[in-house]
Amino acid sequence: MMTAKRGLGKGLNSLIPEDSKVASEVKPKVVEKIVEKEVIVKEPTEIKVNINSVEPNREQPRKAFEEDSLEELAESIREYGILQPLLVQKRDGYYEIIAGERRWRAAKKAGLKEIPVVIRDYSDQKIVELSLIENIQREDLNPIEEAQAYQRLVKEYNLKQDEVADRVFKSRAAVTNSMRLLKLDNRVQQMLIDDMISAGHARALLAIEDGDKQYNVAMRIFDEKLSVREIEKLIKDIASGKDEKKEKTIPANDFVYRQYEEKLNSVFGSKVIIHNKDNNKGKIEINYGSREEFERIMELIENGHVK
Repeated sequence: MMTAKRGLGKGLNSLIPEDSKVASEVKPKVVEKIVEKEVIVKEPTEIKVNINSVEPNREQPRKAFEEDSLEELAESIREYGILQPLLVQKRDGYYEIIAGERRWRAAKKAGLKEIPVVIRDYSDQKIVELSLIENIQREDLNPIEEAQAYQRLVKEYNLKQDEVADRVFKSRAAVTNSMRLLKLDNRVQQMLIDDMISAGHARALLAIEDGDKQYNVAMRIFDEKLSVREIEKLIKDIASGKDEKKEKTIPANDFVYRQYEEKLNSVFGSKVIIHNKDNNKGKIEINYGSREEFERIMELIENGHVK
């Protein structure tokens, strides 16, 4: 005969007094007290400082400043002043430019004694990033300067290429392709800086590993005004041996002519290129960017200032 299972009686309810049950059902009254606190956000203050107390950042990505462009900006500053203050950081006894070196140079040309600045305090890495971003946005950097700035962020601050891309608002592919240009022969890099070849030409030349061959082909691009598509075909022909007879050789004394180039660049204040050949023949090419620059060059020649 089965014995009926006994239940648990009244269960947990029998262990909890009615008073306690009622008490548990009464929710405690919570009084919320909202304390309002006034927060004052200080905006960076623009001040004027002596122009001689401001110095450029030696690590600034941009190294070259176009003289004609600076003169135009100087004229604008003479008439309207500096519309956007420079971003600077306080150093020992002077202010270092974070952003605005071009404005500073033009202001000096314009004869200003004081310039408007906003003082900030940033880490060295942040300064490099800001300088790079400003120059990229203004399209002021040549391809090699841009590549060197990316490389510095990678090497000195241990950033990965995708992290660099995020900071400068570029794609990772754009940063990678830019940095690859630093694998070019130094002479080819200089041709890219001097606008003798384009970034597209330069990227195509990366297919040639030998530095002398790179330079030879780069000179052909400049002399024969080859397009990127033509240069890609030429490189394929060279690789297959079809174009070896056309490949130029660099004269043994080429370095002497490069030294003369530098002297002439200094004399004329314009880009001068010497094309020399093995038979000691060649041509000198003087580049100018405006009518005024052409007249200045002619005046130097006619007045016998070129020695």
